[in-house]
Amino acid sequence: MSKKWMSGLLALTLAGVGLAGCGTTIDQNGNASTGGNADGQKELVISTWGFSEDFLQESVFQPFEKEHNVKIVLETGNNAERLNKIRQGSTNVDLIYLSDYYAQQAIDDDLLEPIDRTQLTNLDQIYDIAKAPNGEKYGPAYTVAQLGIAYNPALVSGEVTSWSDLWKPEFANNLTMPAITATAGPMMIDAASRVAGNKEFNEDAAFTQLKQLDPSVVKYYSQTSEYVNMIGQEEIAGGPIMEMYFKDIQAAVPGAKFVTPSEGAYAVINTVNIVKGSDNKELAEEFIDWQLSKDVQEKSAKAKVDSPVNKDVVLTDEEAQGITYGADIIENLRKLDMEFVNKSMPVWTDRWNREIGG
Repeated sequence: MSKKWMSGLLALTLAGVGLAGCGTTIDQNGNASTGGNADGQKELVISTWGFSEDFLQESVFQPFEKEHNVKIVLETGNNAERLNKIRQGSTNVDLIYLSDYYAQQAIDDDLLEPIDRTQLTNLDQIYDIAKAPNGEKYGPAYTVAQLGIAYNPALVSGEVTSWSDLWKPEFANNLTMPAITATAGPMMIDAASRVAGNKEFNEDAAFTQLKQLDPSVVKYYSQTSEYVNMIGQEEIAGGPIMEMYFKDIQAAVPGAKFVTPSEGAYAVINTVNIVKGSDNKELAEEFIDWQLSKDVQEKSAKAKVDSPVNKDVVLTDEEAQGITYGADIIENLRKLDMEFVNKSMPVWTDRWNREIGG
């Protein structure tokens, strides 16, 4: 009996040491709990994309850690991968960055915690489009970019000024379009409906327009790298693209142009939200407010990492190159109803595969 008791005690002690080294503490009953590290600091687990990580560490995460005596732990991946981990309960994430499309899925699955907006002191300084992209209960957008058109003037006669120009002969057999499953896919369904002359969305008219365009499409791209490679090799003259990636296109084609279509570009909205059940809700809200602050927004904009939503950020023309900046652009962006998009996507995807991309 004594040997078994000692063996059990030793096992429990070793388990406690191992867990403590992983940022997990053991209470007097031997139960494991997370939320702190070996130095007694709280841990804030943030799920994000993983791009520009060096800049974000230096200018966003580390200053917040120092000011709040907290350790930030990152989990990275694309929207779908990270959201699925939350769905499966296989992660202890406190805060999650998602596009508004995926944030709506998380809301529909009851995976996000309501935000206490009284704790967000910088909320009044951000553009209206960014304040509540998925409703007042949930997190704001920390960046809003635009989907417009990029093209190589050497391969297109005349100026490109509108979405309807994509249907002109200049783009015959040298156009790329986003795949239906890409972030911009639903936006182009809406754009096609508008090109067809509808003020209200008309699904049949949209798909009729897209079928007319299909013969001109060299490839429906899912990744920006595909677009960049095609335009760099002159396989395409251009197509819809998010402005944040235009610098990559310019690197491949220095003379390329980016256009905000006359009918209006589409808002590409990235949100930051608290995961339901987080033990660090107040700290997470402080981080969201930090992300919206003029200082963080300005640094991110000048580094060409994120387009600013804080109206107090002032940039020179050179600093604003390649990012979505200014009330005249941001306040005129077209925002889709993501609740409607999420409900419609299974039908749209099936129809796309049968009629266009099949």
